[in-house]
Amino acid sequence: MRALATTLRAELVGAGGVVERNFYLTKRYIWWDLAWFVWTVANTLTIVFIAKGIEATGGTLDVNAVMTSLLIGAVIWAYLGVLFEFLMETVAWERWEGTIEYTFMAPLSRAMHLAGQGLFAIAYGLLRAVFLFVACAFFFRLSMPDANFLAAFVVVAIASVSFLGIGAMTSVLPLISPEKGTQLGFVAQGTLLVVSGVYYPVEVLPGWMQLLATLSPATYALEGTREAILEGAPLSAMWDEVWPLLLIGGVSIPLGLWVFRRGELYAKKTGKLKRSG
Repeated sequence: MRALATTLRAELVGAGGVVERNFYLTKRYIWWDLAWFVWTVANTLTIVFIAKGIEATGGTLDVNAVMTSLLIGAVIWAYLGVLFEFLMETVAWERWEGTIEYTFMAPLSRAMHLAGQGLFAIAYGLLRAVFLFVACAFFFRLSMPDANFLAAFVVVAIASVSFLGIGAMTSVLPLISPEKGTQLGFVAQGTLLVVSGVYYPVEVLPGWMQLLATLSPATYALEGTREAILEGAPLSAMWDEVWPLLLIGGVSIPLGLWVFRRGELYAKKTGKLKRSG
């Protein structure tokens, strides 16, 4: 029992070390992060202005509700992008810093390595998403009198587990293809954008795409978040969104770790681990 506790403590300390290392790397490049955040704000404002266009052309829709729905989609999408970026750059950062051999030979399981990377991504991404949502909501002076922000936050936090599992699978792409792996990862992210109803209801999609939407955690995260903010729904009323997220997370996390491990072994055998192109 003592040996197990010692091993578990060492693994958790290692995961904490990954989180701390990512904090210092982010701090080092903070001005680039701020520049990217400004770009994200501009991109989000552009999307929400779609609803303003409806109003300007005499549309009869509830413009405030449409703008809020679009804002939720844009913020969730930006948050998902942060998670994918951090996980897909698990290998790239090590290559940039020249520490890839040390990290992959460290006495730390790959599960804890990716867990540390994911925990930092979630914390950083949630903080960034809150700033983005507040900034854009204030810019448009949106009214959300019934919003249940706590329930929305919990739904996104639960969805993060599923996102990390899928992100771990895509993070293997730069391992097996140093030249184009990262770009392929963004293709996977874009596929989720199309089928998950980020900017439009899933019901407008063709039947076969709606089937794909049921496999995307982003679909349930968006539905739950919109229910919480637009309708004030409590978490207890969103079980239809929560249980698929838990199920997808329970499958995607171990599958993602297995896929990453297979990709790591392949990269080591073929000499691609340290290559940057």
